[in-house]
Amino acid sequence: MRPDDGDRPIPGRSPTAANEAFRSAGRGDREAFATFYALTAGPVYGTVLGIVRNRSLAEEVTQETYVELWRLATRFDPDRGSAQRFAVTVGRRRAIDRVRSEQARRDREENAQRLSARLGERTNEPGGFEPSAGFDAHGVVEALRRLTKIEREAVTLAYYGGWTHREVASLLNIPEGTAKTRIRSGMIKLRNLLGGSSEHREVSR
Repeated sequence: MRPDDGDRPIPGRSPTAANEAFRSAGRGDREAFATFYALTAGPVYGTVLGIVRNRSLAEEVTQETYVELWRLATRFDPDRGSAQRFAVTVGRRRAIDRVRSEQARRDREENAQRLSARLGERTNEPGGFEPSAGFDAHGVVEALRRLTKIEREAVTLAYYGGWTHREVASLLNIPEGTAKTRIRSGMIKLRNLLGGSSEHREVSR
């Protein structure tokens, strides 16, 4: 299903038509659902496009919205609002979720790239880790997920945020020695997961 930019509810039809079509869809009537789509796709797509601001993505989210609406049709109660309003609400929620998901993905990739760069910068530092070359953002993200929570917190603060051991300890409310241990342990695991050398030495900070 791919609504055109100019889609609007069919002229001359009252909101009752969409309600009736959606209620019939809730009883498994696929033709009624197609009618419901024709009556409501324009407002749903327009709402989604206004949030995601990308036509291709808006079409995808709109399609996902109607897949969800098909599942939700059995629960529709016209006394609680019109079917069109319900459809627009579902579309808006899915669009907001997608925007947040896309932003979170971009943030993870950017953080991973920063971490990869910081790891690479330490190649020639005296007393630093001996890193392997060619870290990729996706690989770093996956490796970070395999650390323990406490190791991941310490590593991300030290290498994403650039905090010193003392500052990491203060932020996590732990002794500085504990912070150093967590960072060192996390970095050793991270290097091993990324195919780095088994010979690691703690970075002097």
